[in-house]
Amino acid sequence: MRPYDDAVADDRCKKPDARSWCRAAMAAALFGLTLVGISPGRALCYDANETFRKGTFVLSAEGGGGKQHDVAPHPDETGLAVLNAGVRVSMLPFDPTLSGPLYGALEVGLEPFAQGYVEPVRAYFAGLAAVGRYHFLSLGRFVPYFEVAGAAGGTNLRVREIESAFTFLVFGGVGASYFVTDHTALYAGYRIQHVSNADTSKPNRGFESHTGVAGVSFYFP
Repeated sequence: MRPYDDAVADDRCKKPDARSWCRAAMAAALFGLTLVGISPGRALCYDANETFRKGTFVLSAEGGGGKQHDVAPHPDETGLAVLNAGVRVSMLPFDPTLSGPLYGALEVGLEPFAQGYVEPVRAYFAGLAAVGRYHFLSLGRFVPYFEVAGAAGGTNLRVREIESAFTFLVFGGVGASYFVTDHTALYAGYRIQHVSNADTSKPNRGFESHTGVAGVSFYFP
């Protein structure tokens, strides 16, 4: 570039409209980062060791639904359709552990859990679940997990598979979270669910359901 061109460029940068545009662009960028809770210095960084350190508390809200599909086929199964929701309060009892693809962190907690039966009968289950989830931390903000849970509670479901006022609901599943900020994650997954009253009353054939779940978790180190 010739000296004259340099002088013209410098003069343009000193004009009020150029300076205003630069300030507006910087302000918009900072505002956008603020909206998602990421400081400029950490916009491209994520430290799983910090988010999943020992003693961190986790608050999660989730919902989902699915359809009855017994593991052992029964031609007379009711064909229940279910919707469910829960709020989980949990903690991380240990720092991240293991190595390689198994590097991860354990989450344990309690979750008030409700399930509504919407077809072909209308009924409910409401109880308290103990939940364990293991997070795999080697993929950055993308965090796969597997989970297991067991709940006990009351129900008014009266079908050929089960008829009791008390029942157990257990599930296992896999899924993945994505951290939109260092301490906020959106997640989705699959669960297979079993409902039974452990023969505390008859009938108790029990049933299974394939369900999906989606939720959000907030981490408080």
